[in-house]
Amino acid sequence: MVAGPMPRQTLACLLNLTLPVQFIQGNADREGVAQMAGTDASAVPEPVREIARWVAHQLQPDHAHLLASWPATLAIEISGLGQALFCHATPRSDTELFTRLTPEDHLVPVFEGLNVSLVVCGHTHMQFDRKVGRMRVVNAGSVGMPYGEPGAYWLLLGPSIQFRQTDYDRGQAAARILATDYPQARDFAANNVVQPPSEAEALEVFTQMEGTANEVH
Repeated sequence: MVAGPMPRQTLACLLNLTLPVQFIQGNADREGVAQMAGTDASAVPEPVREIARWVAHQLQPDHAHLLASWPATLAIEISGLGQALFCHATPRSDTELFTRLTPEDHLVPVFEGLNVSLVVCGHTHMQFDRKVGRMRVVNAGSVGMPYGEPGAYWLLLGPSIQFRQTDYDRGQAAARILATDYPQARDFAANNVVQPPSEAEALEVFTQMEGTANEVH
């Protein structure tokens, strides 16, 4: 939720929704809490240390308590789909990488033993729908930092699984980002909003990294 150029505004938007909402913690949320607690920045990969420090300075103590209270995983019964487990990357790690191309035999140990019919994950910011053994695993994609065609990616669950992509005024969004003092505002606006990396480019990078615990922002 908080790794981007408008962390306070993002949290305010989500917390003021009138619909019932439940949250899970992603790796960037966990890092934000750690930075606010004074954790050595060397624990964060070099390319994102400046961002982690900046985000920590944007948030208030109440935000840290809120982010820390979110669980790493959450199981919800969804009509037509059964019990679904939500996690950021995998059920055992918020930084473990895998994609739609990862060999199934590499993933069976990651998802075996789960008493659910569906796992919903994110982390790699690309939607997919695949099987791991008898488990259905879907990736919701990313609203604010997708890889692929520009737009906001999300899922509508129950009674089926609908993969959604919503367009928005990317020029206006980029202008709002450039008006912040976010450390990498120009790069973020150009390469995550106006024209994100292609899915093929992202898959090439992630395929080299998969199976490891890696930070994705």
